Amino acid sequence: MSNRKVAILGAGNLGVAIAKGIVRGGITKPENVYLTRRTVDKIEHLRQEGFLIGSDNSIVKQSDIIFLCVQPKQLEALLTEINPFLDPKKHILVSVITGIDLKTIDSYLSKTVPIIRSMPNTAIAIGESMTCLCTKEATIEQLSEVEAIYQTLGDTLIIEERLMKAVTVLGASGIAFFLRYIRAATQGGIELGFDSDEAQKIAMQTAKGAASLLIKECGHPEMEIDKVTTPQGCTIAGLNEMEHQGLSSALIKGIKTSYKRINSITK
Repeated sequence: MSNRKVAILGAGNLGVAIAKGIVRGGITKPENVYLTRRTVDKIEHLRQEGFLIGSDNSIVKQSDIIFLCVQPKQLEALLTEINPFLDPKKHILVSVITGIDLKTIDSYLSKTVPIIRSMPNTAIAIGESMTCLCTKEATIEQLSEVEAIYQTLGDTLIIEERLMKAVTVLGASGIAFFLRYIRAATQGGIELGFDSDEAQKIAMQTAKGAASLLIKECGHPEMEIDKVTTPQGCTIAGLNEMEHQGLSSALIKGIKTSYKRINSITK
């Protein structure tokens, strides 16, 4: 795939992160990655890294994989613009647009082009995203090729499209939920006597360690919790108080509330 050409249309923060991940992961060279944006000056600095920069979306003619990174309201106009240049036998469209399903994307095209829908999160900027993908028309080989790109930017999971809204909440909005826990833990640490930067450092590394335990050991959260709690100890006392105050219940309700909201705004 090292010679495959990639076009990223709408190169904002997410598009730029994808471009850098592609190169960092050895998927292709920067001279094979074309980034477009209406305000080109905001990405002009990437030219020094070898990327091709411009505002002309007809570059898709020379590309193999096309990432759609524009705002939802801009998608129809973009697809209408590039439709004449698309080749069903050559191109793969990859959407990172929240709330727009495969059927809607296909409806804007006059030909059947393989489309893959993806949902990364903001940790993609540091190569630690959780990205879920789904497709209907793309082949297994095409899906594997796009998944390989995202695996340079974190971890991936192939899911059914009916779960895309759910993963938006759990994986994308989930970043904010975990960050709020880290902030709360930091505030608790300050009350215990730490300076804010010290408390935050402890909270951040502890959160990272907890996630890493599950990732590397392939274990269950409760198994790891049992290793920390001792009879009449401080850990179980704190956990029980958090549960009495509704910690797990509040998290579950928050996730379900977010899911209700995304369903109401993307119908």
